Amino acid sequence: MSTPNGSDGMKKSVRSLDQLAQSIAPPRDLWPGIAAEIAKDSQAADARGRDRVTNPVTRIQWVALAAVIAALAVGVWVGRNVIPVGGSPSQLAEIGGAQDVITAAYIRDPRYMRDRAELVRSLDEKMKTLPPETQRKVTASLETIRKSIADIQAALGKDPGNALLQELLVNSYQDEMRVLTAVHEANGQEI
Repeated sequence: MSTPNGSDGMKKSVRSLDQLAQSIAPPRDLWPGIAAEIAKDSQAADARGRDRVTNPVTRIQWVALAAVIAALAVGVWVGRNVIPVGGSPSQLAEIGGAQDVITAAYIRDPRYMRDRAELVRSLDEKMKTLPPETQRKVTASLETIRKSIADIQAALGKDPGNALLQELLVNSYQDEMRVLTAVHEANGQEI
C-alpha cells in the first residue's frame, strides 16, 4: 500500500525545502469570487460617475479641513493683532517699569487707558482734599501697586506664557483702578 509520505507506509522526514512539493492546489480557490466583487464595485462606481481611486476625499473631510484652516487663521490673527510682544517706552515709563526689561505688554482697552489717564491727572487735586493720613495711605498703596505691576511685567518678559503672572497683572491693574476711583469719589472724606 502506498501513502502520500512514501511508498512503504512510513513517514518520511523532510531534510530540505527542495523535498517539499512545489505546488499544492488549495481545496477551494477564493480569488475568482474576490475578482468578481472588485469588478462589480468598479462598474457601480463608473455608473454613478465617481471614481473612488481619483476622489478619496469626502465632503465631511473637506468641511473638517476648512474648519481647521479657519481656526488656524483666527489663531494667527489673534496672535499678531491682540497680543503683541514688547511694549513701547512710554507704556513702560507710565507704569514705572525699567525700559531695559522686555515686557509682555497687552493691548489695553482704549477706554481703560483714557479713564486711567483722567484719574491720574485729577489725582493731585483730589489728594489735597483728603486728610494727611489718608494721603499717605493712598500714596503708599499706589506705589506698592505700581511696583508690583513693574515686577510682574519683568517676570512676564522672562516667561510670557505664564497664566498666573498674566492673571496677577490684570488683578494689579484692577487694584490700581480701584484706588484711583476711590480717591476720585472720596470728596474730602477718609477712604
